[in-house]
Amino acid sequence: ISVDPTDQKKTACYDIDVEVDDPLKAQMNSFLSSTTNQQEIATLEMKIHETIEYINQLKTERDFMLSFSNNPQEFIKDWLKSQSRDLKLMTDVSGNPEEERRTEFYEAPWVPEAVGRYVYSKVQQRRQELEQVLGIRLT
Repeated sequence: ISVDPTDQKKTACYDIDVEVDDPLKAQMNSFLSSTTNQQEIATLEMKIHETIEYINQLKTERDFMLSFSNNPQEFIKDWLKSQSRDLKLMTDVSGNPEEERRTEFYEAPWVPEAVGRYVYSKVQQRRQELEQVLGIRLT
């Protein structure tokens, strides 16, 4: 601030904090502390939550249908892949059926040993069944 009239005028801005009592603060505190209002607030919050869940469900359904309408062939293909993955997870199936369809899968270096182990386990299984039927121990 200058008192010299020849001095160029400069614009300055200042932030001044002024504390003022909020007239609604007491009313808000009494509203929030009231037990009757707490139950009403909880009910309204539950309704809001349910409404949001319903909106999300509708959005998911809309996206599903919109994806189908944009490209039905690709949608069906992707949907079947997804259902296949889900079924595999639910039934605890291991392996990759698409890969197992190809002959290259069975030409891998581990296949001869795996076949030998499989045949051996089947022979052992049959042997145990035979021992149980005959009631004897074969060695």
